[in-house]
Amino acid sequence: MIRAVVVAVAVLSIVAGAAGAPPAQAVAIDSATVILGAPKPPIVWKRIPFGDRRKAEMAGYSKRHYGWRTWHLRDPKVIVQHYTDGTSFSSAWNTFAANSPHNGELPGTCAHFIVDRDGTIYQLVPLWIRCRHAVGMNYTAIGIEHVGTSDAMVLGDRAQMRSSLRLTLWLMTKFHINIGNVIGHRESLMSPYRLELYPSWRCLVHADFPHPAMRKYRHRLRDLAARRGVAVGKGPVWENVYHC
Repeated sequence: MIRAVVVAVAVLSIVAGAAGAPPAQAVAIDSATVILGAPKPPIVWKRIPFGDRRKAEMAGYSKRHYGWRTWHLRDPKVIVQHYTDGTSFSSAWNTFAANSPHNGELPGTCAHFIVDRDGTIYQLVPLWIRCRHAVGMNYTAIGIEHVGTSDAMVLGDRAQMRSSLRLTLWLMTKFHINIGNVIGHRESLMSPYRLELYPSWRCLVHADFPHPAMRKYRHRLRDLAARRGVAVGKGPVWENVYHC
């Protein structure tokens, strides 16, 4: 009886997908197994201080740069990949925890996750809080940092990449984000979600994870999704919103 119920759920899941249900909600793996999205990888909590004062600073930043006052991250649409430009998790964590002004403004920079060289995934901030990690994107983007000093260093680290891809695929299925909105920091200039009210900031961006690096990353992400039977949606559709 249990097997029959599971098979029935699998069939219904496939039918729902054909009818236009959100990707990766439920995927039939074989006649007796159904997975919901992608499994959550092991995550170690290492919270940075993000109390009422920092939340108020984030709300003020959002008002200035996006037009409405809030520190909440609701229904994120984008996942942005970064590298720390350093060689240790602790140095990146300390930078984010310090809440020092960046470009003359508070709050300081942060990311939701840091993936260490040994593959450990650390979560620093809850996913319902905005982190300041990419100009023009913080209102709708989850930030993932990788300990490293170059794209090649991160892409060439098997343990780090394995964890990064697993984390990203889980986040994609959790928030229904297609692979086209898994972008590198450098690619954020061309995201249709880019929004920045300060004219002098509209073309600000860092060099990490440009198109060539992210083409490799997204290729690996597609391979992982295919092995797990998870649909990833369409690829990137670029839009130079501010003609940078």
